[in-house]
Amino acid sequence: MKNVTLNVEGMSCNHCVNTVEKTLKELGAEGKVNLAAKTVEVSFNESALTLDAIKEAIEEQGYDVV
Repeated sequence: MKNVTLNVEGMSCNHCVNTVEKTLKELGAEGKVNLAAKTVEVSFNESALTLDAIKEAIEEQGYDVV
């Protein structure tokens, strides 16, 4: 499992947290949002999922991965 921390702009409430965490779960990754820090800690299997795919999925929900 690979662990990365992504900076994500645009999250402002618990709905945002739930949306991002649900999106990651649907991809097969695990994510923990820190709303105050505007970060997401992501754990994923590199052989099944790429970091680019994770970033794209988050951005498709309307957030900016910076």
